Amino acid sequence: MGSSFLPVSDRPILELIGQLAYCNPFMPMRLELEKEILGDDYREPKADAGNLDVFSANLQALHEVTEHYAEKARLAFYATDGNVDSEEFRIYHRVVYVYLFSSYREPFQEFIVRRVSRVQGGGTCGFYRQFEAEYTKFFPLRPEGMDARHPPEVVFSVFFQIRRAFFHIFEFIIGSSPAANRLRARVWQSIFTHDMGRYQRSLFDRMGDIVTFITGPSGTGKELVSRAIGMSRFIPFDSDTLEFAEDFHNGFIPVNLSALTETLLESELFGHRKGSFTGALQDRKGYLETCGNFGTILLDEITETRADIQVKLLRVLQTRQFQRLGDTRLLPFQGKFMAASNRDLAVEMREGRFREDFYYRLCADRVQTLALREILQEDPKELRYLVTYISRRIAGENESEALTGEACDWIQKNLGLRYAWPGNFRELEQCVRNIMLHGEYIPENTQIHVSRSQLLTDALGAGSLPADQFLSEYIASVYERTSSYKETARLLEMDRRTVKKYADMATETEED
Repeated sequence: MGSSFLPVSDRPILELIGQLAYCNPFMPMRLELEKEILGDDYREPKADAGNLDVFSANLQALHEVTEHYAEKARLAFYATDGNVDSEEFRIYHRVVYVYLFSSYREPFQEFIVRRVSRVQGGGTCGFYRQFEAEYTKFFPLRPEGMDARHPPEVVFSVFFQIRRAFFHIFEFIIGSSPAANRLRARVWQSIFTHDMGRYQRSLFDRMGDIVTFITGPSGTGKELVSRAIGMSRFIPFDSDTLEFAEDFHNGFIPVNLSALTETLLESELFGHRKGSFTGALQDRKGYLETCGNFGTILLDEITETRADIQVKLLRVLQTRQFQRLGDTRLLPFQGKFMAASNRDLAVEMREGRFREDFYYRLCADRVQTLALREILQEDPKELRYLVTYISRRIAGENESEALTGEACDWIQKNLGLRYAWPGNFRELEQCVRNIMLHGEYIPENTQIHVSRSQLLTDALGAGSLPADQFLSEYIASVYERTSSYKETARLLEMDRRTVKKYADMATETEED
C-alpha cells in the first residue's frame, strides 16, 4: 500500500469535488453536491433554469474552489516518489478531471457554435496544445499498479463529448418542469450510461453497439431526443492534425420509414447494384453504408415496416453486416441504430404486426417521451415557459413577452388547464401561431377534449358520474389505448360485444 499524500483536512471536500466528475448534471444530486462544496457561497439557480446560460449560478464559484484544491493536491503529488495510496490517487484523478473540464468549458462551447454555424476553418481545435500541457503538468507520472490513464487526446475527446451532449440536450429538449429534467437525465444516461466512471474507463468507444428505442405520442419530440443522442457520440481526436475524426453535425441520419415505398425503402437503407430493379441505373450506397463509424441512423415509425424488412434489419443488428440489393457481398455496418415509434408496442406484437425478436433487439435502451398533458398536469406553470420559448422563435425577442401573455390568457380562458392537447407540443406551437395571426385557436374538435383518464380521476373525487357512464368511460379509455375491441375485452375480462357497446356509448355521449 502506498503512502498518503493528500492533507487529511482536505479529503472531505476533495471527495465531494471528485463526485462531480461522474455526476449526471440533470439529477438532483448535482445541486446537492454544489451546496455541500460551496456552503454559504452557494446561490440558488434561476427559476427558469432551462436555458443553457443560466443552468447553474455557481459555475464560476465551483471553478475557483476546484482550481484551489486541484493545485494544492498537485503540489502534494509532486512531492511524492510515485508510491502513493491508490484510493487517494483516484480522488486526485477525479478532481483534476473536474478542474480541467471546467477550465475548457468555454473553448469547447465556442468550438461547438463554430461547427454548428459552419464557420470557415472552424474544424481545428488549436487550444488542444494548451490542454495537453496542462494535463501533463497534473500527471507527470502514473504510480505503478494504478488504473491506466487515457492519453490526453482521449480525455480531450470525452470532454468534448460531455460538453456537446450538454449543449444538444438543452437545444433539443425544452422545458423547466421536473418532467423535462427527468427526460434530460434519461437522455444523458443513453449517451454515457448511469456510471460515468465505467463509461470513461471502457465504454466510450463501444456505445455505438447499443440500439436506442424512443417511444411516445406523436408531437412529443422523439426525433429531437434522437438528435440529442445521435449528435453527442464519442468522436476520436487526432492530436497531429488537431481535428476530430468526423464532424458531429453531419453524423445524424433520420429516415421516416412510413414516407418511403417498399422498394425505395430497401434501396435507401441498404443501397443497390446497377440493374437490381427497374430504374437502378447505377450502383448506389445506402444509409447503412454512408453512416460511417461515428454516425447514427434513426429509423422513425419503425412499426410501419413490413415483416421481411424487420427480418433484414434484425439480421443487421445481430451481425452488424448487410448486403446491397442485387449484391452478394457482405458489408459492415459501423454506426449506431436508433428507432422511434408512437405505437403501443405490446399491442403491435400481440396483433402480429411487429416481430417480438426484433423488438427485443431494439429495447436495450428505452427512452419514453411524455405527452404535453401529463407535463402540464404535474406542473401547470410549464405552459408559460413553453409558450415563451415558442413566442421568441416565431415573433422575435421584442414581441415575445406580449405574445406570451396574449396566448396564455387566451388558452386559459378558452381551453383551460384540462385541455388534453392531443397534438402535444406540435399543437401548442400551432395554437400560438393561430393566436398571433387570428387572435384565436380553434381545435379540430371544437368541443374541448378532456382526456378520459382525467375525466375518470375527477369523477372519482367528486362522485359526479352515474355508474353506467363511469363504466363506459373506463372501457373507452382502455380501448383508446389498445385500439382493439378484442384486446380491450381480454384485458378487462369482458365479452367483446359488451366492450363495443360501452365504448360506442361513451363516444355518443361525447358527441351529444
